[in-house]
Amino acid sequence: MSQTPGRLDGRKALVTGASRGIGRAIALRLAAEGAVVACGVRSEADGDALVAEIAAAGGTAVGILLDVTDAASVATGVERAARPDRRLDIVVNNAGLAGTTPLDGDERSDLAFAKIFDVNVTGSWRVLRAAHPFLADGARVVNLSSVSGRFGVPTQAAYCGAKHAVIGMTRALALELAPRKITVNAVCPGWVDTEMGRKGIRGYGKAVGLSEDEAFAAAGKMAPLGSVLVPEEIAGLVAWLASDDARSVTGQSIVIDGGQVMP
Repeated sequence: MSQTPGRLDGRKALVTGASRGIGRAIALRLAAEGAVVACGVRSEADGDALVAEIAAAGGTAVGILLDVTDAASVATGVERAARPDRRLDIVVNNAGLAGTTPLDGDERSDLAFAKIFDVNVTGSWRVLRAAHPFLADGARVVNLSSVSGRFGVPTQAAYCGAKHAVIGMTRALALELAPRKITVNAVCPGWVDTEMGRKGIRGYGKAVGLSEDEAFAAAGKMAPLGSVLVPEEIAGLVAWLASDDARSVTGQSIVIDGGQVMP
């Protein structure tokens, strides 16, 4: 989707997991379309670099230290994002964690299972609980799920389960917030060329007996359009969902994967 300067003028956005990958691309895109973006990051250096890049492009942003697994960090970060008028127009729950959790693994599988759910599901819930008092009527909430929330992947029960849960939570919250004209949607990317995406592809390859190179080639061929996505494609869809053009779209889990998943 092409960039539309000014489409989000006057709106305040919070993007979690904005340090790199999809979250970084979303923060850049929302700022380019006019939103004032609070970038949830894990380090001041990441925040400073992203804010400087947005400013150099003519946008406005602030870096906010935010760990979605820590309720106190979330409460402080969300309150900062809502300043000075205690308002948020856009919340993007992008912070995520992937990993393999084989059923025949040791106790590390149990620990990884709990951590993956804590980041992807409970983390998104914590952010929305903290943001709820600040959400403007007509606000937009976008939760990042995955095509793994639409099917299963060997050795990734935790990640698939968590991303399925994000879709269920999205649908429930869409109904809960509809009286205030707040839309809640989930975006379900396929394979994306990011650090986390590459880690996932390597894990998939290991599970099915492919070398790293073979796994990357196979990932691209899974989609009829025949390629791995780039973060900017996901950012374009999120920007559309955050705009007035999508005001009647809610409770949806929108797949963007080159045609790999067709309902």
